Amino acid sequence: MLTVGAKLPIAKRFRGYLPVVVDVETAGFNPERDALLEIATVTLQVNNQGLWQPHETHFCHLIPFEGANLDKQALDFIKVTDPYHPFRFAVPEAEGLETLFKSIRSAVKTHGCSRAILVGHNPSFDLSFLKAASHRTKVKMPFHRFSTFDTATLGGLAYGQTVLAKAVQAAGFKWDNREAHSAIYDAERTADLFCAVLNLWNQWHDKSRL
Repeated sequence: MLTVGAKLPIAKRFRGYLPVVVDVETAGFNPERDALLEIATVTLQVNNQGLWQPHETHFCHLIPFEGANLDKQALDFIKVTDPYHPFRFAVPEAEGLETLFKSIRSAVKTHGCSRAILVGHNPSFDLSFLKAASHRTKVKMPFHRFSTFDTATLGGLAYGQTVLAKAVQAAGFKWDNREAHSAIYDAERTADLFCAVLNLWNQWHDKSRL
């Protein structure tokens, strides 16, 4: 029996919105003042068995915007010694946003959706930094401006865990603390968690209809 995810196109599953997992790494907690240093996005798809799964990951390092605050404790936490080091291969905010948002708009079009909706672990943080960067650079966001999916809430509902590392492990995935707090790693594990919750719901929904 096919699951709900397979019966409904993604565009109809979420009211025309395409869920896209996002993680940002920053040099502080203030989106107007502190530097945005890394962004990773993960698009999703439904396979032939009707299971949700991560599809494509896109990522960039960013050069701190002019006048940005760089909090040392925040940099130590995300293991960035020098945000201006050439081996970071960082790009200006506008260039990074244009590239990432282009890939998201392409996925939105492919799935016949109207816009993207941000999926994140405590996503208000990620969305606030993207909105601030979008305002600074005049690069239009593809995301809904205030609606999000929160995997902290969903992880608590489905697995009784709100901390990302614990929720990911409760969902049956491995967690490596050495890789954590990089945008790519956290975004991909968040995508695993979100898909696991969707698949769990689809499984329950189908059984309830028997």
